[in-house]
Amino acid sequence: MFGSRVRADRVARLDALAALLDTAFILPGTNIRFGFDAAIGLVPGIGDAVTTLMSLYIVHEAHQLGAPRHLIVRMLGNVALDGVVGAVPIVGDAFDLMWKSNRRNMRLLQQWLAVDGSVNPPA
Repeated sequence: MFGSRVRADRVARLDALAALLDTAFILPGTNIRFGFDAAIGLVPGIGDAVTTLMSLYIVHEAHQLGAPRHLIVRMLGNVALDGVVGAVPIVGDAFDLMWKSNRRNMRLLQQWLAVDGSVNPPA
């Protein structure tokens, strides 16, 4: 469906989005990484909804890349857990710092692509 270069470019863009959402920043004085998922999640109500939609975009793209149903279900589970627990005040914000569903989902996608032989995972 996609040439290997086009597919690799799409995966690279998804990986960049996942990094932006989960690990773009470092908490000063620590080596705790966080991204816009945790930061936007601090906005009550809408914050977690916005970041959940962005996370679902990664899952949608994985589907478009041909990821199998079992992988999509697992990725959706990661997003659902992040969205539900992340919506709980205070506890959810701490959870967002630790769970990093987008990085998990990218790791799953890259592992599948490596086995599938479609794209070599980044080093």
